[in-house]
Parts: sequence; structure tokens; C-alpha cells
Amino acid sequence: MKKYISLVVLSMFLLSCKTEMDQAMKSADKDFILKVANEKFAKKKWADALALYDRLPNLVAGTDDAPNVVFNSAYANYYDKNYRLAANQFKNFAISFPQDPRKEEAAYLSALCYYEGSLQYNLDQSNTESAITELQGFINDYPDSERSKNINQLIDELSYKLEFKAFENAKQYFKMGEYKAASVAFENVLEDFPATKLKSKIYDISLKSKYELAINSIYDLKKERLDAAAAYAKRVSTEFPNSEYSKTADDLYTKLENEKVKFAKLQEEVEKRKAEYEARVKNAEAKENEKKDLAQEKNQLEMQKAAEQTRRDSAKINSPEPQATFKFKR
Repeated sequence: MKKYISLVVLSMFLLSCKTEMDQAMKSADKDFILKVANEKFAKKKWADALALYDRLPNLVAGTDDAPNVVFNSAYANYYDKNYRLAANQFKNFAISFPQDPRKEEAAYLSALCYYEGSLQYNLDQSNTESAITELQGFINDYPDSERSKNINQLIDELSYKLEFKAFENAKQYFKMGEYKAASVAFENVLEDFPATKLKSKIYDISLKSKYELAINSIYDLKKERLDAAAAYAKRVSTEFPNSEYSKTADDLYTKLENEKVKFAKLQEEVEKRKAEYEARVKNAEAKENEKKDLAQEKNQLEMQKAAEQTRRDSAKINSPEPQATFKFKR
């Protein structure tokens, strides 16, 4: 019986609540809507509170209730994890009600909403960049605020997310065997985030990229890349002494130096064969030129003979035969 009564009471309560919510949604009475909205807000029924607060801006415009409606609506969106909407509402509150004592709180919560809206590192990070800008803006506007004490920590956290995304993108090139692209990408990470906490890992994988690029390089670029990789290995060893990274760097440096010795021998052999080939080509060209000279000389002699023959023939034609001499008897 008691159980039945409890169910009836609960049903009547829920029905009354539903009826009150429905009435507020259909009502044009500002005070009634605001009363029910605040009750829903107090009970953490964010969706109901927001539905009612959305009906109030025009009804409370210019009244003392306007700041509370905007502020509570922003908070309801914040608690309901509608961070982008809440951020805009808190920012609008700070701009629209500059004399309100809650202005600083609204500015802080606006920046915090951007922070909460930052996505995981492997997703789009435009929200993260906006969050850093907003948090830094709060510090600039309220440098002495108690709320500013944890802002730098939040900025560091967001900055690390950007660093890590850039690092992972560069590492992906390395995994795909795109060593030149990986090396450039890691250099960009260090340039964009000079104080990055991932510096040691970046140096380590960047060295491995340079090593693979040098070892597997084409002949014309191999010496240059071997020298660059060896110099980088020395740099890593110096930057991180007595660490796992320096041990790897020293190991790769030794391999690079051995490869440089092998490549120097290969260069000597290539230069030797190149010289021999050039000598053969030069010798063949000399013989070919000698043949050409002989052929040209022979041709000139034949031309001279032909010219001489032509001259003689011409002289013969132009000189008349001597006439016959007759002797007369006396």
C-alpha cells in the first residue's frame, strides 16, 4: 500500500513538474518563465533551463533581470558541455555589462570554455589555438587576478598538445620512410616550439631520419649527407650527455664514420674508373682524329691531282697543234 502511495505521489509530482514546464513554455509571463527557469537551473536540469532562458532575452531586455538571464544561460550551456556557445555568451556578458561585478568571472569562464572545447591532439586544433589566445587575453586583462594563477598551466597544457600533434605528424613521415620530409618536419617543430618538452625525442628521431637518408642516399649527395648526419650525431651526443639518446647518437656516429670510409674507397674506385674511361675516350678520339686527318690529307692530295690534271687538260685544249712543214723542191 505504501509503495502504491509513493508511486502515486511521484507520478503526481512528475505530472505537476511537466505541467509547470509546459505552462512556462507557453506563457508570456516574464516572471513566471524566469521563476521556472531558475528552478530548473537550481535542479541542474540544464536542457529545460536553457529552453526557458531562450524565451527570455526579449522579455527581460532593459530590466534588472537581463544580466542574470544571460549569465545563467551561459552557465547552463557550460554545464551542459556546449562550450562554444557558452564561451560566446560569457564573452557577450562581459562586453554587454561592463559594470557588473561578475564581469571578470565571465571573462575567465569564456576563456575556460575555449580550453574545455579543445579537441584531442590527433583532431583539428583550431579550438586549441583559440583557447590559448583567449587564456592569454585574460592574463593580459586581469594580470593580478587570483584566477590567473592556473592560466599559465592551462596554456602550457594546450601548447603541449600542439607540440605533440606536430611531433606525431613528423614522426609519421619517419614511419613511412619519408626521411627527408621527416627531417624537415622535425626542424619545423623545433623552430615553432623552441622550448618544447619533446626536444630529446625530436633530436633522436631526427638523427635517425638523417642517418637513413644518408645511408640510402644517391651517389652525388651521399658524402654531403653523411657529413651532415655525423655532425648531427655529435650535436645530439653533446646536447644529451649520459642518456639513452647520446648512446644511440654515438652508435650511429660510428656507423656513419665507417660508411664514410667505405664511400671514400668507392669514390677512389669511381674516380679511377672515370679517369680510365676518360683516357680511353681521349685515346679513341685521338685515333679518330688521326684517321680524319689522314683522310683529309688524302682527299687534299687527290684534289690537287685532279686540279693538276684539269690544268693540263685545259692547257692542251687552249694550245693549238703545230702546223705541218712542207719542203719545196728547187
